[in-house]
Amino acid sequence: MTVEEKDEEFTIEIEVTLSEPSSINTFVSFSTADGTAASGLDYKTVSGTLEFTPGETSKTIEVDIIGDLIKEDDEFFLMNFTNGINVSLATKEVVITITDTDTQSPEPPEFTDKGYSTPLSYPDYTLAWNDEFEGTSLSSDWTHEIGTGSNGWGNNELQYYREENTTVTDGYLFIEAKKESFGGRQYTSSRIITENKQEFKYGRIDIRALLPKGQGLWPALWMLGANFRTVGWPKCGEIDIMEMIGGQGRENNVFGTLHWEENGSRACTCGQGSGYTLSSGTFSDEFHVFTIIWDANQIQWFVDDELFKTIDITPADLSEFQEEFFFIFNVAVGGDLPGNPDASTQFPQRMIVDYVRVFQK
Repeated sequence: MTVEEKDEEFTIEIEVTLSEPSSINTFVSFSTADGTAASGLDYKTVSGTLEFTPGETSKTIEVDIIGDLIKEDDEFFLMNFTNGINVSLATKEVVITITDTDTQSPEPPEFTDKGYSTPLSYPDYTLAWNDEFEGTSLSSDWTHEIGTGSNGWGNNELQYYREENTTVTDGYLFIEAKKESFGGRQYTSSRIITENKQEFKYGRIDIRALLPKGQGLWPALWMLGANFRTVGWPKCGEIDIMEMIGGQGRENNVFGTLHWEENGSRACTCGQGSGYTLSSGTFSDEFHVFTIIWDANQIQWFVDDELFKTIDITPADLSEFQEEFFFIFNVAVGGDLPGNPDASTQFPQRMIVDYVRVFQK
């Protein structure tokens, strides 16, 4: 079955018929399932059971299709039929293809440079490395990680990471999350790392960034231990400088976390504090500076130079944090932590990074 997407929501009817009338009641269950089209974004989920009374041969199922003005690929979803009672199922699956005739390309939200900023020098510190994202491409300090990773990068994430979703222009790094079909996924984004190129132990790290928004968005500025390829995660250690979970009124809150291995199992500081919450607005309104100050004794987290979390790293079980780490910047879509995008999520969305600076004593 093929339908043409419209500019607004509309309803289609799927006709279900019996080959001949029955003298007794017959039943069949139905339910929609995602293909490349996603429930809540492209159509609305329906499920239930059809009952044919004696003499009836036809029933209809109504499905709402969510239209818009944005150009997209043709997409499909499924209507599955199961649990036939007093009837044999000649058709168990219908493919509904939604064709798109829109011409309007989706535009990312506009932004300005307003917001908090930090200096290029501090007393008792030396600038060890920085990227101000000048020019028109990423520097050689960064590498793209491509694809879907193992089990959606370990979190059942929905995106396919591509190099094309990263741009550098006008002194900013843009990592863009898009709703588009690629590599068997419904969304694309980017993930960049400094592994084997820029790795650090201790110091003050400042990252000035403006965050995306929307249910299912998961931007992160974080670090993994440089021995990740040999010892694996979580034994390498993980320092989350900033994570934000989009949607559901959570876009005014960011948090910082440590992950490590303790007695052969994953340990984390996940329950130690609720992170940093803005007094007003969200992290998509203007730039903020996300900072850690890290030495042999502790790691402290700051937003706009306001301390919100301190973790003691002197216990032997936290020895991972006495080693070198590399940076990871990414915007995930969906997954265990944020949940999936829904009809309220507007794409494309961008995380915009103005600079990353590492100061050491």
